[in-house]
Amino acid sequence: MTEQPTEDTWREMGRQFQALGENLAAAFRAAWEDENNRQQLREVQAGLEAAANRIGQAIDEAAMSPEGQRVRQEVNKAAHSAHAAGKQAWQDARPHVASALRQMIAELEKMASHMEGQGDSEM
Repeated sequence: MTEQPTEDTWREMGRQFQALGENLAAAFRAAWEDENNRQQLREVQAGLEAAANRIGQAIDEAAMSPEGQRVRQEVNKAAHSAHAAGKQAWQDARPHVASALRQMIAELEKMASHMEGQGDSEM
């Protein structure tokens, strides 16, 4: 049984590729200054671009695979379920929120009346 990579594994792999890219770019910049290296660097660049294209194609193919489609459908279902649950929760809470707001307004009106009454007696 093969273990599925976790989200952290993918994230770490992304960081490693980013670091590799940064290191390669620094090496290329240093090597580019030497005229003799420029042609060889162009060949390396072409090879890296081809590799990047193949990786992109593999990712696209995986996303379009039956497994990729199933994952996409599951994510969409989860998003729709979460949206429906949120909407239902709001519908359930709405009368309580409205009641609490009415109560708060009534209390604020009492406080304002009380404060106005105190202001008149202080003059």
